[in-house]
Amino acid sequence: MILTSLAVDRAAFTERTGWELRPEGACHGDICVPLPAEAAPGSTIDARMVSERLGMPLLHDDDHGIWALGPASVGGTALVTAALPNITLADIRTGEAFDFASLRGQKVLLLAWASW
Repeated sequence: MILTSLAVDRAAFTERTGWELRPEGACHGDICVPLPAEAAPGSTIDARMVSERLGMPLLHDDDHGIWALGPASVGGTALVTAALPNITLADIRTGEAFDFASLRGQKVLLLAWASW
């Protein structure tokens, strides 16, 4: 999430991260992480507090005056909010369509290569 200010609009935060801000804290599915009252005053939320509590990396680009708020890693798992889009590729041997969704629940190593 690219930011121009550390005060993030609550609705934009929910829309762009999937984390819903409720009275009990920031919630994503069954996971709720308590946030202090001062983290979400009014219509904004403090990106520094969210970064700390949800394990989201927060980086600042001084040259351009912008911030980048990365995906949450609550629970020690990186990219808990990232979802693989539906990918269908041709099987290298048969040429038939292969749907990656058929591998749901399995560990998969996806190796990409390009000549450039």
